[in-house]
Amino acid sequence: MSTTGSKRPAQVSAARRRTVIDALRRGAVPESGLDLLATGLDRFEAALDAELDAVASGGSVFKAVRGEYGSGKTFFTRWLGERAKRRNFAVAEIQISENETPLHKLETVYRRLTERLTTSSFPPSALRPVVDAWFYALEEDALAAGATEEELPGEVEKLLVARLAEVSRHAPSFATALRGYRAALADSDEATAAAVLAWLGGQPHVAASARRSAGVRGDLDHFGALGFLQGLLTVLRDSGHTGLFVVLDEVETLQRVRSDARDKALNALRQLIDEVHSGRFPGLYLVITGTPAFYDGQQGVQRLAPLAQRLATDFTTDPRFDNPRAVQIRLPGFTHESLMGLGVTIRDLYADAATSPERVRTVVDDAYVADLARAVGGALGGKVGVAPRLFLKKLVGDVLDRVDQFDDFDPRQHYKLTVASSELTDVERNLAATVNGGSASADDIDLEL
Repeated sequence: MSTTGSKRPAQVSAARRRTVIDALRRGAVPESGLDLLATGLDRFEAALDAELDAVASGGSVFKAVRGEYGSGKTFFTRWLGERAKRRNFAVAEIQISENETPLHKLETVYRRLTERLTTSSFPPSALRPVVDAWFYALEEDALAAGATEEELPGEVEKLLVARLAEVSRHAPSFATALRGYRAALADSDEATAAAVLAWLGGQPHVAASARRSAGVRGDLDHFGALGFLQGLLTVLRDSGHTGLFVVLDEVETLQRVRSDARDKALNALRQLIDEVHSGRFPGLYLVITGTPAFYDGQQGVQRLAPLAQRLATDFTTDPRFDNPRAVQIRLPGFTHESLMGLGVTIRDLYADAATSPERVRTVVDDAYVADLARAVGGALGGKVGVAPRLFLKKLVGDVLDRVDQFDDFDPRQHYKLTVASSELTDVERNLAATVNGGSASADDIDLEL
C-alpha cells in the first residue's frame, strides 16, 4: 500500500489526532481518523465509492480483500468503513475465529454483528437505538398518513406487518420479537424489553419468561440468522440508514480448523456470496479479508470449487493494472519508501500538537525516519511488509514522545532500537528469529536421524 502523496486535512481536531496517535502508540490500528493516514489509496476510491452508492440505492456488494500480513487489510477495511459511515451506513467489524466466531455458525456471526454494530451517532452495540429509531419512524409515518393518537398503535402494527412482509416469509419470529419488545416498553417492563431485544440480537440463554411474553421460542439457528440479517437491513433502512457495511476479518483462520468445520465454513461463505448476489440483502456491503494462501491454497478457498469460481480474479498482470471493481482486490503491501512516507505523515501529525513543533520536525527529520524504518525492517529479516505496526509503535512511543517531553533527547545519540520478543506477534517473532540465527524455513532445520 503506497503512502506517498498525503492528502491530510489542513485542520485536524485534537480529539481525532489523539485517537490516532494513542492507537499507534499501542501498536494498534486506529478505530477512527484513518483518513489522516490513508494515502496511496486513491486508485481504489472511485470504484469503492461507486459501490457504496449502489448499495445505498438498494443494491448489495460482496468484496474480498487479499494481502499478506502487514499489508494493511484491517486498516483498509476500517478506512472503507469510515467512508461508509459518512454515507450514513451502519458498520460492524467481526473477527472470525474457531472458538469465538466460527464462520460455519452463522447464528454466531449474526450475534457478533449486532454486538459490534455501530453508527455515526452510537458506539457498539447500536442495536437498541436503531430499533427505537425504527419504531419512531413508523409512528411518524402513521401520523403523517392521518392517524389519530388513539389509532396510532393499530396503524403502527399495520406498517410493521407491511415493512417486514418479505422478511416474515423467511423469519416470522423477527417481526414477532419486535412486537414483543414494543409491548414490553408499553408496559414499562424494561427487563423483558431488554431480554427480548437480546434475543432479537441472537443472544442465547434468554429467559424463558421473556421469550414466552414476546411469543418466540428457542434460540436463533444457522438458517434463521440469514432471515434476521434481512430483517435488520429493513429496520436500518426505515430508520434512516442507507445501508450496512460488514467486515469478516481474518477469514484465513479457517485454514487452521478441523477439516469438517473448515468445509462447513467455506460452504457458508459460498452461501453468503450467493445470497448477496441474488439480491436478498439490499443495502448490504459485505467484505472479507484473507491472505493469498487462503485464496490460492488447497486448505482454503481452492478446497471448495464453487467458492473458488466465485472469487476467481486475475492477478497475473502488473499490480498497477489491478481492477478495483473486481470481486477480489489485493493490497501489495509496503516498501521501504512507502513506510518512510507513512512515518513522515505521522511525524507531521504528531508535531502539529507538540510543545515545540519545529523541534520535533528538526530532530526527527526525514532522514531519521528513513533510518528507523530501515532498522525496524532489518530487525524483521528485511521483511518491510510486516514492519508497519512495529515501526509506528516505535516511532511514536520511543522517539516522538521522548523528543516532545525531554528537551535534550536526541534519538541519534540516546536511542538504540531494541525489539523484544514479547512485543512481537507470532509472524513478527518468526521473522526476527531468522535474523538472530533461526531457521528461515523448514528446509533449514537440521534433524538428528
